[in-house]
Amino acid sequence: MSSQPNAESAVTAGRTNLSPQLLHDLRSPLNHIIGYSEMLTEEAEGQRREGFATDLEKIRAAGHRMLALIEENFTSVREALPVLVTREAELLTQADATPPSSDDVRGHLLVVDDDAANREVLCRRLERQGHEVQTARSGLDAMRILSEGAFDLVLLDIMMPEMDGYEVLGRIKSDSRLEHIPVIMISALNELQSVVRCIEAGAEDYLTKPFNPTLLKARIGACLEKKRGRDRESALFEQLQSNYERLQELERQRDDMRNMIVHDLRTPLTALIVGIEMLETDGTLSGTQQEIVAIATGGGRTLLGMINDLLDVEKLESGSAQLQYDAVDAATLVAGAVTQVAFLAEESRTTLVTEVPADLLPFPGDEKKLSRTLVNLIGNAIKFTGAGTVTVSANQESDAIRFAVRDTGEGIPAESFGRIFEKFGQLDSRRVGTGLGLAFCKLAVEAHGGRIMVESTIGAGSTFSFTIPAGVR
Repeated sequence: MSSQPNAESAVTAGRTNLSPQLLHDLRSPLNHIIGYSEMLTEEAEGQRREGFATDLEKIRAAGHRMLALIEENFTSVREALPVLVTREAELLTQADATPPSSDDVRGHLLVVDDDAANREVLCRRLERQGHEVQTARSGLDAMRILSEGAFDLVLLDIMMPEMDGYEVLGRIKSDSRLEHIPVIMISALNELQSVVRCIEAGAEDYLTKPFNPTLLKARIGACLEKKRGRDRESALFEQLQSNYERLQELERQRDDMRNMIVHDLRTPLTALIVGIEMLETDGTLSGTQQEIVAIATGGGRTLLGMINDLLDVEKLESGSAQLQYDAVDAATLVAGAVTQVAFLAEESRTTLVTEVPADLLPFPGDEKKLSRTLVNLIGNAIKFTGAGTVTVSANQESDAIRFAVRDTGEGIPAESFGRIFEKFGQLDSRRVGTGLGLAFCKLAVEAHGGRIMVESTIGAGSTFSFTIPAGVR
């Protein structure tokens, strides 16, 4: 058996011992030869100098053959990167199938490479494709230029002295002002480890020298198109954010104006009601006049109640309303609420029924707000029940007191359950009112840490209920 290494092992040894720097140094001059010959070939074809173009094509082909020999004997990237090879082939096919167009994406590009010839070859190629190009000869130079201007894409060489492409990429992606700029890494090396490292660090793509002009154009076009899409999304988001902030400011101004108007209305309205009430005590009024005064008094009180409702809802929504906690007796609370709406029940011929166990213990709560909550619920039930029955109950449930107002009215559609508790929410046009009563109930109950609910069946009535924690506050 011979002890001499065979050809295959020699190639393997060559691959193992050849340093990345030497590979880079071998491929760089080939990149110059191929790049310049391609551009000169295009110029010769444009000038119809066929013989000159033929010679240049021979030079370019020789450069590619030498590049192929280097890859075949010293690198195995084509075997290691089947996905990238397939992607490259697809991009070339798509680019070949699409004729050049004036609508191709153009951009402001920064080319970063320490080799002047590399910069010139790439810049001339990019400028021919319609891009505006600036160059940087080092990583530090690139960071300075990026901080001074706006760019759509960076083409960044990996192997540079002082600060290599990996470090520059890391600085770009860690800077909030620059991280949105896509970066295509360029290198004379086709190493899988290098590709993976760049993509994981945030690079958009990876290209090897010498560049295929069609592939270069396709890759840059794809990156610029993606950046344009991201820029449009960012601009749209910023506009939406600005509109939202403006809307919030307008809502604050509206609320401030409404509160000012409401406050200013309450004082003269109170004086008006007091004056009308004094007329009622005047013994000189005829029966018709007394009736008119009573109607005016009732209207004034209704309007004052609406204003108070609006103010209270605003306070509860903003969290500025302070609850005045006392020990509340459920039976007393229910009896007091029923008394306040008894005249409504009488006018509507509604039967009021109360169901409150005698052994319910007092619980902590704001009696005025809870009384008003019950009055609103009972009043609504009477309004939409008519000649039926409204039952008001209170029961102990675990660690809470549950109050319920059950009626035998027309019922509420299930899809309206959420809307009726909203401020100014209306069930339908037939149900007149401010739409603040149930909103107040919901906010008052939730301020106590409770929950309000509704159950209803069309034609069989509705039940509004709410729970108030019964524990010591």
